[in-house]
Amino acid sequence: MIEFNKKKNLLEEKIYSYELQDVKEPQLYRDIFEYETVPKVIFNNRLVPMETPENIWITDTTFRDGQQSTSPFTVKQIVDLYKLMAKLGGKKGLVRQSEFFLYSEKDREAARACMELGLEFPEVTSWIRANKKDFQLVKEMDIKETGILVSCSDYHIFKKMNLTRGQALDKYLGIVKDALEAGIKPRCHFEDITRADFYGFVIPFASKLMDLSKEAGIPIKVRICDTMGFGVNYQGAALPRSVQGIVYGLHHYAEVPSELLEWHGHNDFYKVVTNATTAWLYGCSAINCSLLGIGERTGNCPLEAMAIEYASIRGTDDGMDFTAITEIAEYFEHEIGYIIPSRTPFVGRSFNSTRAGIHADGMLKDEEIYNIFDTKKILNRPMHVSINNTSGLAGIAYWINEYYKLSGNNAIDKSHPIVAKIKEMVDKEYADGRCSVMGDDELDAMLLICDKELRKKFIIIGD
Repeated sequence: MIEFNKKKNLLEEKIYSYELQDVKEPQLYRDIFEYETVPKVIFNNRLVPMETPENIWITDTTFRDGQQSTSPFTVKQIVDLYKLMAKLGGKKGLVRQSEFFLYSEKDREAARACMELGLEFPEVTSWIRANKKDFQLVKEMDIKETGILVSCSDYHIFKKMNLTRGQALDKYLGIVKDALEAGIKPRCHFEDITRADFYGFVIPFASKLMDLSKEAGIPIKVRICDTMGFGVNYQGAALPRSVQGIVYGLHHYAEVPSELLEWHGHNDFYKVVTNATTAWLYGCSAINCSLLGIGERTGNCPLEAMAIEYASIRGTDDGMDFTAITEIAEYFEHEIGYIIPSRTPFVGRSFNSTRAGIHADGMLKDEEIYNIFDTKKILNRPMHVSINNTSGLAGIAYWINEYYKLSGNNAIDKSHPIVAKIKEMVDKEYADGRCSVMGDDELDAMLLICDKELRKKFIIIGD
């Protein structure tokens, strides 16, 4: 069969039809996943084209997958974070959805409280297992879309559920049909897809979902779940680990539209952000994330990271408010008590901080030399210098300007006499055996000791 591709303006062959391979023994890809060794990346040198969708966006799983890895949020905390996500996503709703558990009364109360805010974005969705009892919760909450767990690797089908592929497929299709009959949009979570038989189960299953979608006139989403973080974005990498191959195959062989494809990755091998961006570039419209990347084991894709990635590949923030990223980080630390590793990009206390005197010297001349972008303007996070035994005169001068908000002609440089006096006191601290960085209060006290009137002047100028 030949079909004209309007996007590419070319004739293409449509000869692919994959049937379920209901094997007797599980396909565990032991040549790749030996378990006793680090998993291997296999290459077949097959390349697929980059086909970035016209519209791309972010979805959230902080209150579902993310919450599984932290102390439970209170209802108030969930509502507050939900509103901050809405602020970050902007008027275009680039943080489009947020999914919730519905199992406890507190879960349902939190979902209702967010729905009652009346915000268009993020849309409140739910997550259930593939059984009718869970599905009843969705109907009672009047939620328009729900995620459904449909594990697709033989590790899960054979080893966890003790089913055959055919039995699993029948079970999954049954619950999807129940959702369609109730007029609810199903979002099928293809768990463990990077260890699944792509042509023997994934594509036949996705194809049947698209057939059901056409019959019902209701969109069925496919969430591509890299549950163990095995996905790789290397050109020419083979399935089942190739991110490009998975997205391309679902889009072209199962004919899942880009707007119904969503990538959900984990960070077990440090690839969560690059894999997510690759999914966008090769035809997946939605990337599922969590705030700060919280989630089971090594965590999910950080939502704030993909907001910045969006601006990087689109050349615009499209109305997103990146200052909300800083507010979210502060909320986690101050209200929830969550400790963010200090070097975490965009949200850690030290992400745009330096202790090196040579860096501080450059920053005094032009902060662009050592800052990734204008973090004060974009994130409401000015550059920061932490003072220790390597900070030197330049570091102390920069700290004084930052702490007392001195700028322009009021800013001092490393030749100012007060800088040498404070450096002398700092050096003595470390000569006496100190190992930790100097705190702001300590440095402020040093300036008070050195020159009370100058400190008073700095405070007046900064105000």
